[in-house]
Amino acid sequence: MKEKFKRFVQVVGLPRLIIGSLFIIVLIAASAYKLDMAALFTNILRRYGMWGILVLAMVPGIQCGIGPNFGISLGIVCGLLGALLSIEFGFTGFMAFIFAVIFAGIIASLVGAAYGWFLNKVKGSEMTVSTYIGFASIAVMNIFWASAPFQNGEIKWPIGGTGVRTTVSLESSFKGVLDTFMEIHIGGTVVPTGLILFFFLMCAVVWVFLNSKTGKAMKAAGANPVFATASGINVDRMRILGTAISTALAGIGIVAYASAYGFLQMYNAPMQMGFQCVAAVFIGGASTSDAKISHVLIGTLLFHGLLVVALPVANKLLAGTDLSDIMRMIVQNAIIIYAITKSKGGSVRAE
Repeated sequence: MKEKFKRFVQVVGLPRLIIGSLFIIVLIAASAYKLDMAALFTNILRRYGMWGILVLAMVPGIQCGIGPNFGISLGIVCGLLGALLSIEFGFTGFMAFIFAVIFAGIIASLVGAAYGWFLNKVKGSEMTVSTYIGFASIAVMNIFWASAPFQNGEIKWPIGGTGVRTTVSLESSFKGVLDTFMEIHIGGTVVPTGLILFFFLMCAVVWVFLNSKTGKAMKAAGANPVFATASGINVDRMRILGTAISTALAGIGIVAYASAYGFLQMYNAPMQMGFQCVAAVFIGGASTSDAKISHVLIGTLLFHGLLVVALPVANKLLAGTDLSDIMRMIVQNAIIIYAITKSKGGSVRAE
């Protein structure tokens, strides 16, 4: 019996088992406290679609050999820039969303290629370096946001005339264009069909790429650089490709996130997003050397589902407190630390 349980834990994965069990427990507790379950399920589905593509950005990075991409902030700021330009140029509705996605994807892939080239120079320290690059990108863009000469009244500060507001409303551009597309009501639960379908579409695109000749070469370069080189695969080029795709997905993901949220959160707001994405994919069963789309689908649901349900339950248990940020930090950092210790010090594959 003991051996069977050990095998079960190995197959399911300890983080997934713990978070999954907690998720079920808090769902039962939420029902016992007579919380609005329909509203909770609506929020779970919404956050699932909001965060899904950002978590998906982890897969190409891990597959190509750079490990979990803590530097997806580079892609996020590209996505924010694309969204701001969409507002500045006066686009609305789906056209605004499409412009922001295309711009973010193109610019973020170029930035990601340069980022991948740099990571090739620091093989073996990618996780540490990418974290610093992510923080640095936020700091550099803060300077740009503070002095950017946007003219649209929804973007710039009402007093002073230059610089971007801390929070930019998407009310007149592409707020909710995905959420309301083919929206389904089941009882009191609202299913943001368009948002989730867009997430699944991005998963399908990544799956097709990973199973293409180039995608398989990229995975081979990440799994065994020495063998890949002997087989004629340019490992450095594959690492750059994977990093570029990861960064582009982050840019697209933040546009989808902002559309559902209804606002662009500027300046330091995206600082911790990379950590939440890494924690989610690890909960799904990924490691620092292997990640699949199934890990994204499962991990995003468990991590953000737990946060949605656990926070009101915790606030019921401890009335008058707000444990949201504390609980999120505990869960995400514990999962990241566990995954890194399982990778024998956090090293990633290098030639």
